[in-house]
Amino acid sequence: MPRFDACLNIDELRRVARRRLPRGLFEYIDRGTEDEASLRALRRSFEDVPLVPRVLVDTSGRTLRTPLFGVERPLPFVVAPTAAAGLVRHDGEVLLAQAAKAAGVPFCVSTQSITSVEAIAASGAELWFQLYVWRDRTLTHDLLERVARAGVGTLILTVDTAVSPKREYNQRNGFGVPITPSLRGGLDVASHPVWLWTVLLRYLRTGGWPGYAHYPAEFHTRITDAAASDRVKLCDRVDWSDVAELRRRWSGRIILKGILSLADARRAAEAGMDGIVVSNHGGRNLDAAPAPLSVLPRIAGEVGHRLTVLADSGVRRGSDAAKLLAAGAAGVLLGRSMLYGLAAGGPAGAEHALALLGDELSRTMALLGCRSVADLRACRFGAVEAAGEPAVRPLTPVN
Repeated sequence: MPRFDACLNIDELRRVARRRLPRGLFEYIDRGTEDEASLRALRRSFEDVPLVPRVLVDTSGRTLRTPLFGVERPLPFVVAPTAAAGLVRHDGEVLLAQAAKAAGVPFCVSTQSITSVEAIAASGAELWFQLYVWRDRTLTHDLLERVARAGVGTLILTVDTAVSPKREYNQRNGFGVPITPSLRGGLDVASHPVWLWTVLLRYLRTGGWPGYAHYPAEFHTRITDAAASDRVKLCDRVDWSDVAELRRRWSGRIILKGILSLADARRAAEAGMDGIVVSNHGGRNLDAAPAPLSVLPRIAGEVGHRLTVLADSGVRRGSDAAKLLAAGAAGVLLGRSMLYGLAAGGPAGAEHALALLGDELSRTMALLGCRSVADLRACRFGAVEAAGEPAVRPLTPVN
């Protein structure tokens, strides 16, 4: 198996991760939902959208530094919340936070993190927190208070997951939520002894079966158990009144993650949100959802002056990130690519993933004639227009 630092791109890190992780866990991270049409559409959306370069531009002093929520950051990236990080590596959320801190970018903690926000905060990274609303709103509000006490200033409310999506491969291999022990799953784990010894058995030696660290103590269960109470199950009755209540209770920034509709983006701005993430959950939820790149330009053009527009889903190359930034995103969240790096090489592997994407973004900017991330906006409708040539719209998918 090659070392992570010999990997030249995210796909190579993905191949190392695939060999290291049990198949069920890898597929939980890597695959989509139902027929995976949305997952395939994500890749096509990046492949089919060109960017028009300007040549003979001095890009020697180009920079990736990006202002985001009033802070200038070295990269236009945020490490996205991922529920499986603590299974990819022991204390995986802490390791990702360490990588994020080293790169100078925020790390978003998941409600379904294996490690608590308090333990992750010890990394010194800038933490955001992703929230799923439980059926018992009182318990959800208690979690908000706990997160605030841990020093978190930015809350991301995931709004595109009213119910658990149908991921049939996870049902077959037992790596759904909760994980279902089976002979097939046991053989899968046994065939990956490094993961077994360094992750699962390490948890068992130090504290027993891992569980979701943010569930209330009386409802804390192992990852192999169903929720102990309906009170902490995913709520399918979340609406704009809940958003208003969060705005009232949470004094920091609030970002809504999972926006694909222009009407919802307008409503978020009207509700006093600080930002949105244009996202289809990486093709993991609604299989009929559009690719973010297909809706992002209009959303950013409509509400980008009223709130911060971020984007995610399916980024494998720095040029993918460049297209989202050119389409109007102020920053890009990275999910799977960070988990591939984490699986391949721990925190150093995650740092390597960020470095690869940053290097590719920088090269893409140079080849486009862009000195800064902000200059990428000129590629949105084609930089040739200023020269008196016919305007082109490179972000319209090519049929």
